[in-house]
Order: sequence, then C-alpha cells, then structure tokens
Amino acid sequence: MADTLDISIDQLQIGLYVHLDLKWFEHPFAFSHFKIKSEDQIRTLRGLGLKSIRFDPALSDVAPSPLAPAPQAAPPPAAATVVELHGPESPALQAKMVLMARIRQQRETAARIEHAFFDTANAIRDIERNMFARPAETVRKAEELIGKITGSILCAPELAIHVMGDKVGGEEIYTHSLNVTMLAMMMARDIKLPMEAAAALGTGALFHDIGLKNLPDRLLHQFEPLAGAELRLYETHCEVGMELAQKMGLPAAVQSVIRDHHEAFDGSGYPRQLKGEATGLLGRIVAIANFYDELCNPANPAAAMTPHEALALMFAKLRGKFDPKLLQVFIRCLGVYPPGTVVQLSNGVIGMVATINTAKPTKPVLVVYEAGVPKEEAILVDTERETDLNIVKAIKPAQVPKEIYHYLSPRKRVSYYFDASKQGQGAAA
Repeated sequence: MADTLDISIDQLQIGLYVHLDLKWFEHPFAFSHFKIKSEDQIRTLRGLGLKSIRFDPALSDVAPSPLAPAPQAAPPPAAATVVELHGPESPALQAKMVLMARIRQQRETAARIEHAFFDTANAIRDIERNMFARPAETVRKAEELIGKITGSILCAPELAIHVMGDKVGGEEIYTHSLNVTMLAMMMARDIKLPMEAAAALGTGALFHDIGLKNLPDRLLHQFEPLAGAELRLYETHCEVGMELAQKMGLPAAVQSVIRDHHEAFDGSGYPRQLKGEATGLLGRIVAIANFYDELCNPANPAAAMTPHEALALMFAKLRGKFDPKLLQVFIRCLGVYPPGTVVQLSNGVIGMVATINTAKPTKPVLVVYEAGVPKEEAILVDTERETDLNIVKAIKPAQVPKEIYHYLSPRKRVSYYFDASKQGQGAAA
C-alpha cells in the first residue's frame, strides 16, 4: 500500500487508478482495483458509502480533483443515491450479477471438460495396456476414440483449448500422448486437413511413442541428457515403433507418423535425417506438437519450460527444425501466451491463462488472483469482453509469490484438452 495515497471520494475523476478496500462480493466491479473510465463508475463509487479511497499515482493518467469547499447547509441526497446504486435495478449491480452468472457457467463448462479429459486419458491407458495382448481390439478402440475426437474438432464452429490440472497421477506418458494428439488435431483443423488424413494423424499421434515400450525404464526416466550408446538405443524407438505398428495392422500413413515424428526440417533429426518436405505432412505436424510438449513436460520436472518459454524458444532459436508454415499455424492457434502460462495484466493483476479460442488466441480466458475471493470461486476473466485489459508479460511460476502460486496452482505437468461446443470460449474456461 506504500505506492497508494488516500483521497476523498469527492476527488475522483476519470483516469484515476483506484483500489477498493472491500471484498470482491461487496462491490459491483469486475476487479477491486482499476482505472476509472466513465462518470457512471464515479457515481457508482460514490454510492458505495466510502468517505475515502486509495489511488495509485503511477498507474493514473491524471491527478485527483482539488477538494471543493464544503457547502453550508444543503441537504445531501447521499442516502437516495446509495439505495439507487445498490438496489435491484442498479445497472452496475446487474452487470456484476451477469458476470458472476457467466463465471458459474464457465466453471460448469470447465468441470465438464475435465471429466471428458479424464475419460479420454483412462481410455488411452486401457489402449496402451492391451496393445500387445489384444492388438486387433486395441486398434479398433483407438480408431473409435480418434474418430470421435476428429469429428468433434474438425466439425465444430469454434474450438477452445483448455489447460488441465496435473491430476492423472504418474501417467505422464499417457498424458503426453494425449497432449500431442490434441495439439496435432488443433493444427489439422486450422489447415483444413481432410477427415481421413486427420484420422490417420490422430492415430499416429496417439501411438507415436509405442516404440518406447521396448526400452528400459531407466532411459525413459533419466534426468540427465542421454549420450553415446544410451542415446543411440533411445533413438531406435521410432523404427521399432513402426515395426510394432505394422504387426498391429495400422495403416501405412500411421506407420510413417510413428517413424518420422523426430525428423527435423533442417535434416538434424532421426532416424533418417530427412530434410524439408521429405518428411510427410502428418509427420511434420506431430514433430512440432511432440517437441513442444517435451519442452513443457520433460522427464525432469525441474527442467520444464513454461508454455510461453517453449513457444518462444521454438520460434526464436530453433525454427529451422520445423516446417515454417506449420510452426506459424501452431503459434497462431496457441497464441503468444498458451494455456498454462502465468501472466501479469495491464492492471497489475496476476493470473493464469486457462483457455484460448483458436480463432482468437490473443483474447484468452484467465483465472486471476484476488485475495478476497476463495480459490474455489476464483474470478475468471474473458479478455475479449474486458477490452481495457491486456497481458503485459509472462511470469515464471518460481517468480510468483507463494500465496498466489498456490491460489493459481500452475502445474508441473501441463495437459491440454478441447471444447468443441457451439458456445466456444464465451462459455468455457
């Protein structure tokens, strides 16, 4: 509070950045601190019954109005004003009630998406568990699952990508497969990939790491970078995976994705060091999705990058490894601040990107920290609606104060799922 000053409620004017020392539920505004932008807001603030209010000079565009001399004996209509602003007909209060109703709907949507995510993760677990014991049944179930996902994502009028919590226990490999599938299908939708090709892409993304099943666990869970014989053994998983896919009767297009998902556009990948479009389109898509997710979710959680950092690295320093057009598609869909990124807003509030609509990724839905609001009732802010707000910067979770970190719960493992409902982002968080 050292950066704020107290002023009389009569000194308010448009352009002042004010702080309300009230609980979020005790006032009609979306935030407890904001820049005044209209006379209506000033009237509402004066109707709250406060005698003074804090303002931040650094964030204000103007200085407070000078204090006017007190009138001699005119009876103030303050009581009537308070009743009007807090009564059921108050436009400000009605707007707050609409906001709260929208947040409740967003939470219901988030719960529905989380439930669907768990169901899909469990289905993938069953598929991978029975992969070798009942291969024909495994392929059928996988194709059914991918068919449903493909139809939903490609045919929906809008697509929202949600960040999920790290609640699937130790099933990081299953989550990785699902992440890569979700991200690959997101790109397929954007480039208008035909349904049949998208289905092959989804199945290839789901099974892209099946070759890892034959490798020792120590290689899969080793924190230090692999080198020498261990690295060469690890790199065999692509061709081993293709051989397993052949035995399972998976289509040739799916086999190619499994073999080529570690190839690089500049020829630095493996197993065949293919350059450019020598790698098929589906393989180039999965290569981007796989690389991004491995940056966000490495074997050693301490080495994990935030989604924002991972995208920045891929674009700024490693872009030669990826198909440039597909990389642009990937960034365009996820936005500069992908779901799971902790950010600071232009009003100083800290939040986490919860949802992006792939058609307008620069306007995500955020869960924001508000000290007076319980965590389970956290405010969800749709930046498409809050036009005065914008994201200033991304913040590393380690740099977030502990109480805010626990409130937002940025996860060590970032998992994604989709919402293809007709309501799109406006009904999703």
